[in-house]
Amino acid sequence: MGPTRVVVRNPNSGDGKRTKRAKTIAANRGWEVLDSQGGEHTIELAAQAAQRADTVVACGGDGTLNKTVQGVQNAGLLDDVSMGVLPAGTGNDFADNIGIRGIDHAFEVIDSGECRRLDLGTANDRLFLNSCVGGLTAESSAKTSRSLKRRLGVLAYVLTTLSTTRDFEPLSLWVSVGPERDPAWAGEALMLLVGNGRRFPGEQMRQANMEDGMVNAVIIEDAPAIDYLSKGAADRLLRRRASHLTRIKSSHLHVTHDGDPVQFSLDGEMIETNELTVDSNPGAIEFFVGDDYDPAPEEWSRPVKN
Repeated sequence: MGPTRVVVRNPNSGDGKRTKRAKTIAANRGWEVLDSQGGEHTIELAAQAAQRADTVVACGGDGTLNKTVQGVQNAGLLDDVSMGVLPAGTGNDFADNIGIRGIDHAFEVIDSGECRRLDLGTANDRLFLNSCVGGLTAESSAKTSRSLKRRLGVLAYVLTTLSTTRDFEPLSLWVSVGPERDPAWAGEALMLLVGNGRRFPGEQMRQANMEDGMVNAVIIEDAPAIDYLSKGAADRLLRRRASHLTRIKSSHLHVTHDGDPVQFSLDGEMIETNELTVDSNPGAIEFFVGDDYDPAPEEWSRPVKN
């Protein structure tokens, strides 16, 4: 008897076409498909699936994937279950980062059996696969276009926030690194971007090292005068040696904000806090990856010593 594969599917992901197609292909292969009503239901279904499957596959966007991994984690089975993704959402950052180029390719990847143990990020004990981004505004989510989100994932929310918020209140941040909480940066910032799977800067160098036990942090100190919604804006905003950026790489970050709670997006899921503890959890998840996935991409900065 072959491996048991269960798909946790968000029927409302993206335009609905890819998620529908994914269900048809999965059913034809004899995989079990569980349809989620969204939110906590996805977490519950994933926890149930992990108890009877060798492989749990998320079908949807980054939010669906995040909740599916949460469910497997809640079941205490991240060490025992392999995971996959069928990218059917508007934003599919994680699938892109691990070399998966669409629904058909995702099935090929899972059938090939090529798995890697990847890091997971946690922020205040809540997991993220791609990124944790702070300083977002509630209206940025509502105003972000689907095409921009499709092209840039979470960076679309960052650019929309910077383009729509004229009287931006800077964040008064204190950032420390490592278990001893060594001071790393303090001052006023517009945004804090922490990447696990997402590499910053944006479009042309997408994948971070997802097996090094580190997270990549970028502090945006000032907003340069650019058209944030134009093509290539992410690269101009986050260009390598820009003076308005500070980069930090560490296995552990602690961030405090002197003021009201700040909105942080964990793979698109919002939390509010003025104290953030971020950790990289090395090799926490076994994931099916495509041929294009690079286990050791070129480094862009020296690690901060822990």
